[in-house]
Amino acid sequence: MNALRSGIIGKIASAISAGRAGESPRAMSATIFFYIVRETLFSFFIMFLFFFAAFFINNILLMAQDILTRQVPFHQVAMLMLFSIPQVIALSAPFASLVGTLMTIGRLTTDNEILVMLSSGLSYKNVFAPAVVVGLAVSVGAFFANDVLMPVGSLEFRRLYRQILVSTPALEMASNSVIRFRDTVIVTGDVVGDAIGNVLVFDRTGDGERRVILAGTAALTDDGRDGLSLDMTRAFVHSSREITREDYDYASASMLRYWVPQEDIIQHMMSITPREMTSLDVYREIQRQRANLALRIADRQNRVTSAALALEETLRAGPASGDWNRRSAQLAALEREVQTLDNVRRDRTLALYRLELNNKFSLPFGALSFVFLAVAIGLMVKKNGGQVGLVLGLIISIGYWALMLGGQVMGQRMGTSPFWSMWTPNAIVLGLGSILAVLKVFVR
Repeated sequence: MNALRSGIIGKIASAISAGRAGESPRAMSATIFFYIVRETLFSFFIMFLFFFAAFFINNILLMAQDILTRQVPFHQVAMLMLFSIPQVIALSAPFASLVGTLMTIGRLTTDNEILVMLSSGLSYKNVFAPAVVVGLAVSVGAFFANDVLMPVGSLEFRRLYRQILVSTPALEMASNSVIRFRDTVIVTGDVVGDAIGNVLVFDRTGDGERRVILAGTAALTDDGRDGLSLDMTRAFVHSSREITREDYDYASASMLRYWVPQEDIIQHMMSITPREMTSLDVYREIQRQRANLALRIADRQNRVTSAALALEETLRAGPASGDWNRRSAQLAALEREVQTLDNVRRDRTLALYRLELNNKFSLPFGALSFVFLAVAIGLMVKKNGGQVGLVLGLIISIGYWALMLGGQVMGQRMGTSPFWSMWTPNAIVLGLGSILAVLKVFVR
């Protein structure tokens, strides 16, 4: 091993000496550039396989195991796994870039190859430049997988899953789960075979009536082209109008059949989320939703103005007005309109699309942000650079993933800026890497 390292160092020294014969003292060396690129790509490939296996097993194989237990043909399960691969690639590439770069630079540092370069008059840009090139290439590849391959794979996944669901309806009914169809939400308890315990159904009828249905047990039945049916026992039904909630009906029955039409199932499976769209499609949808939101806000502002004017007229007229006794109701109506306007302005759907648009860029190009941090930390490693780089890379990956999830939660639930929710982890990594790089290069 020592002889091999000495040979590598000698090769670098020879390349540096040859390069310095016709170059300025601190110029780039093409030999060293491609050598570091090759080493970084090799480490990246190894770590990509590691992260790919981890995400694949966690996200795909567990899903496949659950589907196989429902007697779904193996070839259909294999196709589902194939269509899910682009998502795994998009997740694995940035983290593999981080750990691979850390391992490579850490090994070069502890093997004194970086020291030989610097002693021969070359600068740190001979280390940063190839790492940045690899990081940029990985970012572009991850973006292509995330923005082009994943939407196509997701659409094919949904089409195939719809076919499987129509032929195997029990697939959607898992224990203690929530299933959403078009106007129906079904909450299940324990599921054993086709028998479901403690079923709760929320739905809305065609004439605007809201219903809540509770049942002790239910049996799932596939009725072919008609859809699915739940044969409920010990059922209780509560129904009310959406406008006049005080006017309601209730009933109980020892047996009750509840239908879920096939068109509702198909629509549920074919609805496209922003994650399954390209960035251009998401951007266009955001523009369309913004235009619609502006119209809705203007309409609600007019309603608030009308309610405020009605209340003002009543108060100005005083007790002599016939509407004086309605002033409390008018005030309550004004407060409801103001609250509704506030809810419309905080359009959650638009926020989700903006989050996803930023996420389509922030996660793939996280690989480029990782480069500066990985190189700076790798240059500081004193011994066992490869092993230390692996451990530190995994720790940083976990922290970055936690920041990404935290940003998504804050953007969805707290209304924070979608841009900062998704780009803050990259900004932190890039800022920390830049500071460490400056300290290493200029404060030595």
